[in-house]
Amino acid sequence: MKSQVRGGTRWKRFAVVMVPSMAATAAIGVGLAQGALAASFAISGQEFKVKTDSLVGTEFVQYGSVAAGTTLEGDPHHAAVAVSGFDTAYITNMCQSVVTPKVPFLGDITLRLTAGDSAEAKGGEKAHQVYAKDIYLDVSDLKADAEFERIDIGVAAGSLPKHKDGQGIQPGVDPRTVNKNGFAQRADVAVLKNVEQKAWATTAATFKLPDLKLSLHRGTSKECF
Repeated sequence: MKSQVRGGTRWKRFAVVMVPSMAATAAIGVGLAQGALAASFAISGQEFKVKTDSLVGTEFVQYGSVAAGTTLEGDPHHAAVAVSGFDTAYITNMCQSVVTPKVPFLGDITLRLTAGDSAEAKGGEKAHQVYAKDIYLDVSDLKADAEFERIDIGVAAGSLPKHKDGQGIQPGVDPRTVNKNGFAQRADVAVLKNVEQKAWATTAATFKLPDLKLSLHRGTSKECF
């Protein structure tokens, strides 16, 4: 089925930009109520960028997998990723951005989300940081200063603990996309600073986003990095 066209704009394509914004709008009310948001971020056939000053996570696991999805045109898409999982994660000064290219009459459009602003963090109080529970990220590229506590490197992905006993293979994942005997690692605590990463998807059982700000920009100058 072709995208509906109104005034020259392909709204099906442009709506892809608005999916994260709908989740973010829900998060505003949730954050104000000190409640919880079950969240899943995935943009059809596109990577998005995430930048943070710091991420402190517990029960860290990482293993190789394949991210499966569809492109904006509806074609199947697969990408090799490193899945990073945390039981809990506290994030300071988070920025997330995604570009929808070549929107008719507008050109490239960048959606930018920021939350847990360090300027508002009051010395790093957890109440002012982004909080995630049971979070998994399908990462294709990562740059950071990393420190791990009680790390176990080179374990088989199939030996990672079950989800209810600690972070392991992401629940609901098609086992055909995971090499159960492949390389993996885990640690009790992971501290990542000056993080810049590209990801295909993020899922979390709980996602709290204090000081959330959302904006749309023409061009790519407002990408997180």
